[in-house]
Amino acid sequence: MAQAKISAKASEGAQQQQQSAGGQLRGRFYRSTSMADRSSRLLENLDQLELRVEAFRDAASAMEQEKEILLEMIHNIQNSQDMRHISEGEREELNLTANRLMGRTLTVEVSVETIRNAQQQESLLHATKMIDEIVNKLLDDLEDSKIRLMSLYGACTSDVPAGPIDQKFQSVVIGCAIEDQKKIKRRLETLLRNLENSEKSITLLEHQKPSVRQSCNSKQD
Repeated sequence: MAQAKISAKASEGAQQQQQSAGGQLRGRFYRSTSMADRSSRLLENLDQLELRVEAFRDAASAMEQEKEILLEMIHNIQNSQDMRHISEGEREELNLTANRLMGRTLTVEVSVETIRNAQQQESLLHATKMIDEIVNKLLDDLEDSKIRLMSLYGACTSDVPAGPIDQKFQSVVIGCAIEDQKKIKRRLETLLRNLENSEKSITLLEHQKPSVRQSCNSKQD
């Protein structure tokens, strides 16, 4: 009889231990599931924020480009042929307006920093130096400078270039960060556009010279 009671109590104790252990296991399991859910939600939020951050950087880069374009357009208007063929008073008034717009544009500061490693930083400095060397010689030889700039630009574009490619410059640009590669290409595009506008101005001036001479000769006659 006593033995039966002892056996029953032992059985009850074993059942209680099993229930307690089962409860602990279930508690641990639920905690693990909850932690996994939280981690998944946090990761999802970070993924969404990453998309917004990249969109934010793209928008800022677009504003940087817009600022460059606006400054270039204002500069081109100030140096256009039309400005040379209006009265002094009108030219002065238009220049005042252009300078005001230039000043207002320059008050907008937009800067998107590019993360670079040491090699990319060195490549950027080298590429910038190569472009600057050509720019500094523009006034000495306009035609040669244009040819050299076109060879640099050909090294930056995926399109089939119209002329030779500067292989050395291409290898330097490849070592730059992607964002820097885009900025280098945009700078070369701007320089080539300005050169083209300068050549047009020179051509127009050359065409005007004979007509001026003819008018002078007719006055002498």
